[in-house]
Amino acid sequence: MAPETLLAKFYVLILAAFLGYQIISRIPSLLHTPLMSATNAISGISLVGSLITAGAHLSMVSAILGFCAVTCSTINVVSGFILTDRMLKMFKRRVEPPSKKEK
Repeated sequence: MAPETLLAKFYVLILAAFLGYQIISRIPSLLHTPLMSATNAISGISLVGSLITAGAHLSMVSAILGFCAVTCSTINVVSGFILTDRMLKMFKRRVEPPSKKEK
């Protein structure tokens, strides 16, 4: 890979990380749950892409990298759904057990 191409890709990576941090830090906490749901959908798309890559059998290296991508994407999707579920449980009202006087 040419040094210019590598430098351009590194620049895009740094810019995306900076912009992502700036955007996420300015989102109100009320909107974090819908944002997590959208992020889980995007992670699901990356899981499908990694499954296609792992199943292509182009070479042993691509199969190993595809398996690693499937593993990481699956962990990301499952943990995202677990976190979203925990966040949604915070908004549910707790049901008080009936007191002994009411019986």
